[in-house]
Amino acid sequence: MKPANFAIPIQPRQAPATSLVGSLLLALAAGMLFALGLVLSGMTQPAKVIGFLNLAGMAQGEFPGQWDPSLAFVMGGAVMVTLLGFWLTPAGPRHPQRQPWLHAHFELPTQKSVDAPLLQGAAIFGIGWGLAGYCPGPALATLLVGGQDIRLFVPAMLAGMWLARRTLR
Repeated sequence: MKPANFAIPIQPRQAPATSLVGSLLLALAAGMLFALGLVLSGMTQPAKVIGFLNLAGMAQGEFPGQWDPSLAFVMGGAVMVTLLGFWLTPAGPRHPQRQPWLHAHFELPTQKSVDAPLLQGAAIFGIGWGLAGYCPGPALATLLVGGQDIRLFVPAMLAGMWLARRTLR
């Protein structure tokens, strides 16, 4: 006689039916919260960002010298939130009960290797961030608070994104 199998299989739940408008409003709210955080933390001030990236400034006067370490705390907070997100996101089919709120499943990256295009993109990003004091998120948030330089930076950034997609096809 076979023993009874009392294990209850866990079935993935279906994604909740949400309207496109509801999804867009949630995305807008998340984006506005992110932009508010960037503005309050000073990430939209190019001089503050360049002061943080200027590691040679530590040698000028007493520590921290001309270096502005305040954005390290902003980045540390962002890393903590990201780690929490990675902890909550399943790495595979081990946790079928976990899923995004507005989608049927997580869409995780499949590439695990570091290749030349990744390194080139990171270098271009870093050089641009160091020269201009903006990266894409703070640049878009800065559109809300103004500034003459941002009116030049954002179109150039969007043109660069378009050109990158066009050349990688």
